[in-house]
Amino acid sequence: MKLDSQVLDLETAVKDGILGGGGGVISTGFASEKLDLKMMIEELESVDVPTVFICPISLEPMQDPVTLCTGQTYERSNILKWFSLGHYTCPTTMQELWDDSVTPNKTLQQLICSWFSQKYLAMKKRAEDVQGRVKELLENLKKVKGQARVQALKELRQVVQAHGTAKKTVVENGGVALISSLLGPFTMHAVGSEVIGVLVNLNLDLNSKSDLLQPAKMSLMVDILNEGSIETKINCTRLIGMLMEGNDFVSENVASLSLLVGLLRLVKDKKHPNGALAGLSLLKTLCSCESVRNSFVNVGAVPQLVELIPGLNNECLELVLYILELLSSIPEGRLALKDCPNTIPNVVKLLMKGSENCTQFALSILWAICKFAPEECAALAVDAGLAAKLLLVIQSGYNPVLKQRSAELLKLCSLNYTATIFISKCKLTRTIQ
Repeated sequence: MKLDSQVLDLETAVKDGILGGGGGVISTGFASEKLDLKMMIEELESVDVPTVFICPISLEPMQDPVTLCTGQTYERSNILKWFSLGHYTCPTTMQELWDDSVTPNKTLQQLICSWFSQKYLAMKKRAEDVQGRVKELLENLKKVKGQARVQALKELRQVVQAHGTAKKTVVENGGVALISSLLGPFTMHAVGSEVIGVLVNLNLDLNSKSDLLQPAKMSLMVDILNEGSIETKINCTRLIGMLMEGNDFVSENVASLSLLVGLLRLVKDKKHPNGALAGLSLLKTLCSCESVRNSFVNVGAVPQLVELIPGLNNECLELVLYILELLSSIPEGRLALKDCPNTIPNVVKLLMKGSENCTQFALSILWAICKFAPEECAALAVDAGLAAKLLLVIQSGYNPVLKQRSAELLKLCSLNYTATIFISKCKLTRTIQ
């Protein structure tokens, strides 16, 4: 029988003592450890299992396979349930059964137990090897410097990215504090980049986060964000976001102009669009603080974000609109939005085009700037086709608050016109009129 590209020979397996006893429990050579088949199946959930081990009814690995008179094999509990529902046929062939007894398939059960035990023990051995290597690397980091430190950190980063057990081993052996201690005002960027690459893959507790939020360490992270590779920039962005999680008072202290400029560059990098989501997610968090919004407007963020709108995917588009809506809540932001020639055309196009959230954010932005400068902005909005879009929103299945805001914005736009002129300027179809 050929399973998983390897020939499983039952006679040889029995001779070599690979196959265990019945009942789904296997004795191994590892300190007479007992392996439970159910437990192994659960822990090896992501492993590709040979189809011959799969029950045709549940499509799950069998633990107690039984064979029918038709020669088809099923998990005992599944076929008995099939019978209890009044079926007296073979589920695979739909043949009527001339004998409803089931015969335990001990040979197949032994093969299943053997296959899973081998996979499980190999996985366990790999995990032990990974844990040992992580401990060695942590010890090395206490001694080595320069390029040797960079290499040790690089290997640790790769191991942590590839193995969940490695993350746990780093945390349990004091690795977070050790690795964090390597960040400081005189740290080489090559070391700092690898440190950040490790830390971003770990679960950090509150003490670790507080330590990393120290000004000297934050300053280094921001420098690396502005000068590192695209992978390093994304890692820096994600790590700073992790440090801010659950702390509403950090934004103002963290958000230096250098950080805001670096994130804006990351978001605008057309050669590496994968950085946009990470950058926008962090900017959304930072802009929750009003003083940060002022700073962000002052570095020229508004026109740059507006220019990005046409080329963004839905997820990034929602984030940009959310940020612009936050910026529209302060006078400086409204002025910047009004002064950007593409704000109204780009935002009007989004109404009824993307998600309901996009329409909601777009409406809020348009309301803010039309209310801020009604004579100038309302006319531009009407010329951009706003009225027809608002009428579509009003007649849509969107939530009542959104429809009410659309009606208010439509009324605001019509104030400087007679009804006839407004209708003619709106370029409405006969149906909408």
